[in-house]
Amino acid sequence: MSAAHDTAHDAHGHGHEHGHGHGGAAHGSLKSYLTGFILSVILTAIPFWLVMGHVFESRDTTIFVIVGFAAVQVVVHMIYFLHMNTSSEGGWNMIALIFTTMLLVIILAGSLWVMYHMNANMMPTASHDMRDMP
Repeated sequence: MSAAHDTAHDAHGHGHEHGHGHGGAAHGSLKSYLTGFILSVILTAIPFWLVMGHVFESRDTTIFVIVGFAAVQVVVHMIYFLHMNTSSEGGWNMIALIFTTMLLVIILAGSLWVMYHMNANMMPTASHDMRDMP
């Protein structure tokens, strides 16, 4: 490329962005990465403090709050580090994410359902004596 082309190319802000205009999401700026990093540190430090400081009396409440912080942190990582949004890759990234999430929920819910019912229906009850079983 010529020097004139480089100057014109850089003047439009496309000089160092990889993926811009090629169907992919543009890389983030330093400010974007720092924002993501700071949010990640905060979303890690708060649950750590909640556990170490025994803030909640109930263990179940602590677990519920930590899972909530984890879900928010997943979203922060997807937005600030993976650059996922509805416009990247023509929306196919978001469709793939939704499909993967639905598949994961179906597999986990189905597995838990099957294991619960196998445990309830296959385990010997207390009324049966194990010595009488074949």
